[in-house]
Amino acid sequence: MSENQTTPASTTEITEAIAELEAYRERLLSETLTAAQRAKLPKSQTLAQLEPELAKIDSVLEALRSQQQANN
Repeated sequence: MSENQTTPASTTEITEAIAELEAYRERLLSETLTAAQRAKLPKSQTLAQLEPELAKIDSVLEALRSQQQANN
């Protein structure tokens, strides 16, 4: 038997992953905006640079939520 076999994530694991990813997203946004403010960078410029990363996180969150719905 292969040691690399994966088992489907449980609903609890998916819920925990969603919560952790949401917390990471909020922390990333908050800390980045705070650092940009200290560096006197425009908020719009900071958000524009942060947007691709936020989009990736949102995409993963959407996939996890879909998987969570499928498990229920």
